[in-house]
Amino acid sequence: MYSRAYKTAVAAPPLAWVAVFLLAPYAFLFCYSFWTVSQQVIVHHWNLANYRQLLDNAMYPTVLLRSMRIAGSVTLLSLLLSFPLAYYLSFRSRRKELLYQLVIIPLWVSYLVRAYAWKTILGSDGVLNTLLQYVGVIEHPAEFLLYSPFAVVLTLTHIYTPFTFLPIYASMEHIPRNLVEAAQDLGAAPMRTFWTVIFPLSLPGALAGATFAFVLSLGDFLAPLLIGGPSGIMISNVVVSLFGAAYNWPLGAAISASLLLLVLALLFLVERIEKKLSFS
Repeated sequence: MYSRAYKTAVAAPPLAWVAVFLLAPYAFLFCYSFWTVSQQVIVHHWNLANYRQLLDNAMYPTVLLRSMRIAGSVTLLSLLLSFPLAYYLSFRSRRKELLYQLVIIPLWVSYLVRAYAWKTILGSDGVLNTLLQYVGVIEHPAEFLLYSPFAVVLTLTHIYTPFTFLPIYASMEHIPRNLVEAAQDLGAAPMRTFWTVIFPLSLPGALAGATFAFVLSLGDFLAPLLIGGPSGIMISNVVVSLFGAAYNWPLGAAISASLLLLVLALLFLVERIEKKLSFS
């Protein structure tokens, strides 16, 4: 229906945009990871010193594993919160539009506002410590609530649960209701209907939501900076410090490139699993 010139004219602007603002920065980042810094000057000498330093220095693998552990905890908690809520809204609630809006409302609030809200709640003189002391559960403020991995996991779970909920809810909304009715007509109990019909068909959405939660949490640096403390620092905070005060852009680029490869491998694995689930 359309000529080759028309297709080229339509496709060229978005392809140029992606090339300039996505592929080119990635290419520069990849190049920087093979350079070095000497006397606060970036030397364009190609080598693998930065990647060797990542393997030789135990701090970087330790922080990366901690970041993956925090991201995994956030993903698990987000799924545990999102799956029952999505099921209730999709199959049980009579006011799904209202409840759906209540879930989406936190996305209208700034990220920083939500992070500072948890800082206010978990602080030594915060709402939670004050309440626990008032009811007599504790005598002194609990110091572990703030500036700890616990605080980071709690805050990131609150921030990224809506991103996990949305794909799960969308997948459940697309489940044909006649399949559920057929299972019920054949005598299946509600729990058996859930495990044999609803749960398998909603797995692609759960997988997409888990990917959102894990990738976004792994790359987050504001929440660990605000409420993480020394024990809650994640790998993105190390990258920020290397590109900032340390002025070691090549090492920061090497960490960023490694994270990028890790995320791409994860997305490739998720895509393969999702195709198998969709096929079955």
